[in-house]
Amino acid sequence: MNPKLIHRALPWLWLLAVAALATWLRYGLIESSVIGQQCSATDAPAWCQWRQLLVLGFLRNVYGIAALAAAALALCWPRRWLAWLAAALGLFALELYCVEPGALALLVGSLRLLRLQARQPPFDQHRHGQQQVHTQP
Repeated sequence: MNPKLIHRALPWLWLLAVAALATWLRYGLIESSVIGQQCSATDAPAWCQWRQLLVLGFLRNVYGIAALAAAALALCWPRRWLAWLAAALGLFALELYCVEPGALALLVGSLRLLRLQARQPPFDQHRHGQQQVHTQP
């Protein structure tokens, strides 16, 4: 497989991993009734504090604000990592109940990442080494 193709596809694969993690956090940790019952008991496990922080994060719209801030930074400074961060935080916010700011940050981050990837010179499968210019006979 072409290494340049892998280099271009890698941020999008990482975004899929972020989406999978956010989905697991939402459905496996936050919305799970079994875990909710464990955490509401008097002798709750120590990791329930992390669950509570996740819940407070979306109740106070922390994920949406962080996603919008990353999207604004990605628009101000043309860096691929900032565009990816905006898209990743947008995905995270979208999955964790901050729908409007998450969707906007995901859209801005994804479009910015596509634009920055399009600015890279295209990869050519038929080019080997340096091109030589031949004079006409």
